Amino acid sequence: MMASKKLTSDEVNALMEGLQDSPQGLNIDVSASDDVRPFAFGEDDLSLMGDYYALRQVNERFARQARTVFLPMLRIQPRITSFAPEVKTFDEYCASIDAFMNLNISRIEELRGAFLMAIPPKFISTLTASYYGGAINSGGGSRSEFTSTEERVIELVSNGLNNALMMSWRDLMPVTLVEQGREINTQFASVVDGGELVIICSFVIQLPGAGSDTVDLVYPLQTLKPIASQLRSRVQSDSRQDNISWREMMEKAILNVPLHLSALLGQPVMSVGNMTRLKTGDVIPINVNDGVTVKIEDKLFFTGEMGEVAGKSAISLQKRV
Repeated sequence: MMASKKLTSDEVNALMEGLQDSPQGLNIDVSASDDVRPFAFGEDDLSLMGDYYALRQVNERFARQARTVFLPMLRIQPRITSFAPEVKTFDEYCASIDAFMNLNISRIEELRGAFLMAIPPKFISTLTASYYGGAINSGGGSRSEFTSTEERVIELVSNGLNNALMMSWRDLMPVTLVEQGREINTQFASVVDGGELVIICSFVIQLPGAGSDTVDLVYPLQTLKPIASQLRSRVQSDSRQDNISWREMMEKAILNVPLHLSALLGQPVMSVGNMTRLKTGDVIPINVNDGVTVKIEDKLFFTGEMGEVAGKSAISLQKRV
């Protein structure tokens, strides 16, 4: 982030002299004009961001995508809920979370700005225990550092979530996320100055028997301002196409399910006495019915007639039962 440049004393004096030498008759009354409205230069006007509709859509997609990241590690489907974006100063946000936190800092190349992903250590402990075969629990107690095993899990999770986030943004605009570093203390994870505004997108992850944890995505307001108009737009989601693809795959899978088909030619009747005297080589006479019943998975579906096709026995289906 570029540091602010202050005017030198000579530059300030030159500006003051210019004001003193300016003509007094240039005062123009614009108060009656409807086209003029007050504006404070440098002010962060949140109305530029609209209702964050597009960002909320991105968050909903991210919540769905994130489930696929956690499922292989937890072996259960977590419930992930996205909340409406919230605006605070970065200092206010840092004060609202624990001092010890996994903080991944990544750069959004297309927007030339960074964002922060905050994952609580309790959830990291839960993921680590489950990933290595343990039971899902509420995680460990208070501490100040991660184990080497947890560091490996953090790497897997952060890479997976970054990929999920890139997929979630693709309807609005393609983004490339490049991880720049990781911190465990908010004092050293300054993506912006403390007084600058950030947009916090929170996701609550609920697991059976382990309570809930919150993962935050923190965007500096200045990073998202260049796409303010896009964030106000109604994103044309590809969920319709996703649903079509899902239906096609489901249909293909169902149509490839193997089913057992049987044709009943006849049902000979025999007494118990004759059955007890059966031995190898005996011949059981069968009266072939005029019609053949065809069953699928032991359920009657068709009646048909015996025939022959290309030298092989065949059944011609005559009627659906």
